[in-house]
Amino acid sequence: MSLINYASREINCKIVYYGPGLGGKTTNLRFIFSKIDPDTRGKLISLATELDRTLFFDFLPLNLGTIKGFGTRFHLYTVPGQVYYNASRRLILKGVDGIIFVSDSQVERLEDNVDSLQNLHENLAEHGLSLASIPFVIQYNKRDLPNIASVEELQKLLNPNNSTPYFEAVATQGVGVFASLKEVSKRVLTALS
Repeated sequence: MSLINYASREINCKIVYYGPGLGGKTTNLRFIFSKIDPDTRGKLISLATELDRTLFFDFLPLNLGTIKGFGTRFHLYTVPGQVYYNASRRLILKGVDGIIFVSDSQVERLEDNVDSLQNLHENLAEHGLSLASIPFVIQYNKRDLPNIASVEELQKLLNPNNSTPYFEAVATQGVGVFASLKEVSKRVLTALS
């Protein structure tokens, strides 16, 4: 749910990158952060576990246009991929305006993708939300690796009705990263209008 700051004439929108562990969520944010003008972005904040892995979220505000005289500020978050951090995942989804589901295209990760998408449905339901009511896109990441599922197979598993926009990506190289962000941002702004 977007927050409106009347004093600063700003609408704050929250986009969450969701998906299985080590699927590329943090890589997406790090790439975006590295390419955005330092004058228009905030700090990239990363919290780590004792295992030196990204745990909570990366936070990145960026400015994109105006709506009815209000500036827009997007806050980008990742959720921890590991299932045992489910309470953190649920908490990060609170107040979400848009979601990018980052799936891992490797064949051996197909079940992890399905489980993570199911977990997303369950955690949204805890907030009285569903993917049908939130701007949502899917990113098929790691398309450069040798042992990957076809887009058709990924679609059957994660987007069987072909109702959700999807993008092929190689987050380490930035391929598909901004296309995914642009599409979900456009959908969030349309929902606000």
